[in-house]
Amino acid sequence: MKIWTWDEKNLPSVTHAIRTAVAATVSVIIARLVQMPEAYWAAIATLVVMQSTLGATLTLSIERIVATAVGASVGALEANYFGGNLFAFALAIVLIGLLSIAFRLEKTAYRYASITLAIIVLIPRSAPAWTIALHRFFEVSVGIIVALAVVAVWPEQPSAAKSADE
Repeated sequence: MKIWTWDEKNLPSVTHAIRTAVAATVSVIIARLVQMPEAYWAAIATLVVMQSTLGATLTLSIERIVATAVGASVGALEANYFGGNLFAFALAIVLIGLLSIAFRLEKTAYRYASITLAIIVLIPRSAPAWTIALHRFFEVSVGIIVALAVVAVWPEQPSAAKSADE
């Protein structure tokens, strides 16, 4: 039994690595220019959704934006009304699961929404929960929009994109 293996067709291409670096950097620059308080979330969102093709990136981007909106909304409500109560936190994660079922979101989106909830609820901040939730949503949205723009403007060669998506 091998613990670690790799498949050559799943390795990133040099072009993909450079595009990803450019996209993540542009995301941070834009987030800083508009003075987002936690600009690094824009870069993280870019890194999460960067794929080889526009179609693959768009699919993951939509999922990520919806999940962030759900997690930020539930997180703001939970933090506003229950603070750091861990029982309320656990119930909020269950609620996100139920909302994911209702919105027909996949498990990946459920994870993203739950991570957003945890970031909003568990990290102590002085700003109101709704402000933190909105910042998080906008920071992630900037990162996703930049990723989509870079993939649309700078497509990988078909052979590299096909290998990465298989």
